[in-house]
Amino acid sequence: MSAQIDAYAALRVKLSPSANIYVQNSKDFGTATLRWSQYKSPDFTVVVEVAIEDDVVEAIKYANANQIPFLAYSGGHGAIAGLASVQKGIQISLAKLDSVEISETGTTATFGGGILSKKAIDTLWKAGKQTVTGCCEATSLLGPGLGGGHGLLQGKYGLISDQFVSARIVLADGTVKNVSSDSSDPDLWWALQGAGHNFGIVTSVTMRIYDAPNEDFWSFESYVYTQDKVEGLYERINALWPDGSQPSGLINFSVLMRNPAVDAEKPILIFFIVQNGCQPAESIYTQPFRDLGSVFTQSGSGAYTDIPGWIGLDEKSPSTMKLGLSVIRFPVNVQNYNLQAQREVYELFAKETSKTPEFSNSYIMFEGYPVHGVKAVPSESSAFPHRDDNIIIAPVVTYDNKANDPELDAKANEFGEKLRQTIFAASGQRELHAYANYASGSEKRESLYGFEPWRLQKLEALKKKYDLEGKFNHYASVL
Repeated sequence: MSAQIDAYAALRVKLSPSANIYVQNSKDFGTATLRWSQYKSPDFTVVVEVAIEDDVVEAIKYANANQIPFLAYSGGHGAIAGLASVQKGIQISLAKLDSVEISETGTTATFGGGILSKKAIDTLWKAGKQTVTGCCEATSLLGPGLGGGHGLLQGKYGLISDQFVSARIVLADGTVKNVSSDSSDPDLWWALQGAGHNFGIVTSVTMRIYDAPNEDFWSFESYVYTQDKVEGLYERINALWPDGSQPSGLINFSVLMRNPAVDAEKPILIFFIVQNGCQPAESIYTQPFRDLGSVFTQSGSGAYTDIPGWIGLDEKSPSTMKLGLSVIRFPVNVQNYNLQAQREVYELFAKETSKTPEFSNSYIMFEGYPVHGVKAVPSESSAFPHRDDNIIIAPVVTYDNKANDPELDAKANEFGEKLRQTIFAASGQRELHAYANYASGSEKRESLYGFEPWRLQKLEALKKKYDLEGKFNHYASVL
């Protein structure tokens, strides 16, 4: 092992004292490279755990000098087929870049590029502040943010990337830039807000933050339904909140999954309503779903910080843990639910997860975030393309493939794509819009970054300017 470490001596001497290098077979290497999904995961020979921005610069310069691919790692939840193009690479771990500094005015905060959502949320909350983050505590703040980033507070404030004020980014050649709307690189700033994975490693970002009101209650109510309630559930959602009209402080979220403890034969539906500013959730919204007749209903109230635990996305939830499984998502955005398609998707999911038991832990997410804050931001102002969409649907095919069976991977992709195409075909939409942060890697770039020719042309030009050699092509490339 000492010989392996010596192989990186030229890099070691240029790193800060708090930085670390982990080589293959060292005790920390496996933990440092563990990912939420093992499907098409990158291959590394060494991990550079950076401690300061200059460590990122030196790691990139070393990789370039030795023609070694590299990839940034923060939360490890990025899962897309393109990551497999990193072979014998360097993982640049940002875990130590997890600082939070709130400005004297209390209107902005600067976050380290590797900070996880839970630390960002909790630190702000203790200071009486909040901002838009992803719903999952275990993901990083910037991983989702660079792809736009949906979140619980988006109805009021917009996407995660809509909160960006400035960012420090290390480019493909090791150059550091401080970018903002007022900087000399306004087009790069535009690209970071929705396609940021393509252009560099962000070491810190300054974001708008907001006062968390005193006595600011959040409430939830959840319901478990059997298969006979599929049409009734989504008919009620359409009726209550047509065309994304739900209040800015209300989220609805459902999951189709198997739970033998509830139904040994058929998949079930779990539906959540989460509402801000009231205790309990208002009956005008909850009563229709009670009347539908659930197997089980649960409700409660608490703080904003309690929400991930209510909806099963806290750091202790199995769905957020790195369990060595393969996970592939197949996102598609829609405006409203098509009841016939919801039934077809249910039956297809039931059939395939029964026929192929390896997929029995798969599920489908139906995410109904409030969209007022997202739609209030001009579409052309950032690289995020799909502001007019109302609902994100994402089949999530989950399975154990430690044997790396290519046939099982192929079957998983076929299953997930069938589900997605069933939803899309019934949507009445000509264009398949997909959330880049959930992408499987099979999507056309138009689906991820927009069908307007000017968007793709602008991204292509920026790619040539800032990453001509494609160092950052591994995650949802714009090319």
